Amino acid sequence: MAPLDGGNHVVDDFSPYFRVYKDGSVERLMAEEQTPASLDLRTGVDSKDVRISADVSARIYLPPAAAAAASGGGDRKLPLVLYFRGGAFCMLSSASPVLHAYLNALAAAASALIISVDYRRAPEHSIPVPYDDSWAALEWAASHRAGFESSAEPWLVEHADFDRVCLAGDSAGGNIAHNLALRAATRPLPGGVKLAAVVLVDPYFWGTLPTASEGAADPAKLKLLNHLWRLVCPSAEAGNDDSRVNPLAEGAPSLAGIGCGRVLVCTAEKDAMRDRAWMYYEALRKSGWRGEAEMYETAAEDHGFYLHRPDGHGAAMLLKRIAAFLA
Repeated sequence: MAPLDGGNHVVDDFSPYFRVYKDGSVERLMAEEQTPASLDLRTGVDSKDVRISADVSARIYLPPAAAAAASGGGDRKLPLVLYFRGGAFCMLSSASPVLHAYLNALAAAASALIISVDYRRAPEHSIPVPYDDSWAALEWAASHRAGFESSAEPWLVEHADFDRVCLAGDSAGGNIAHNLALRAATRPLPGGVKLAAVVLVDPYFWGTLPTASEGAADPAKLKLLNHLWRLVCPSAEAGNDDSRVNPLAEGAPSLAGIGCGRVLVCTAEKDAMRDRAWMYYEALRKSGWRGEAEMYETAAEDHGFYLHRPDGHGAAMLLKRIAAFLA
């Protein structure tokens, strides 16, 4: 007897988030809450949504420090941070409540202008689409250095310091930031913009041979993580040792080619990816890269704690550390 689904059975089940079927179709299982851009009364940070291209949008966060600088009659500009969200390349958006609240807090604490890039999601849009969308956003932001085009975004023209452009991201977003920093070393940006810094928070790096922190992870979680890269990057012949997810794999581009002067790597003590964050940091320091690398670990916390418990002590200290790095 033929199956009732006509043979189009589930091949990847990431419940309660989504399922992927044999024909490549994706069933999203949860209605995703969306928070509109607005003035945040708690932090004083304003935000708005912008369209970068037909495929890419972003949410921009303007801290109260911008108004303070303008009222002072000076021309002081703010650090410009392009932020790439996590969510395993598959979930969340720039309008997700947890991300929106976090970036309001970060923009205020760091006195930074933040662009939260809404790249297209896997598995509908597999790697390298999220990288290419994120790069398009970086190019768009850099193109504002001249700032006289009629289509220019005023907040960038008036407030962004293009000598202090930083890439930042958590989890999958940290993976994006790393891969874009490598790309920026060999591909010029508009206006001669150079990256000043990169912040990797709980970066999604993986590999075939398990580390101690991976081995200590919950078996069900470990199974999903071992399978994730194949789902988001089915074209990767090396699987979990593809250099884009395992930057220390044999044949991976040298970390000496990171295209910025400063890198901050952040991890959490209970994160399954903790060991790989430390390995990345140590390899970067030994690579011959001429920049400055810093490492920060939050004790007794797990992956993504700063999004889910933003008012906790660990989240507050991490926010303070990142803000100090961006200042």
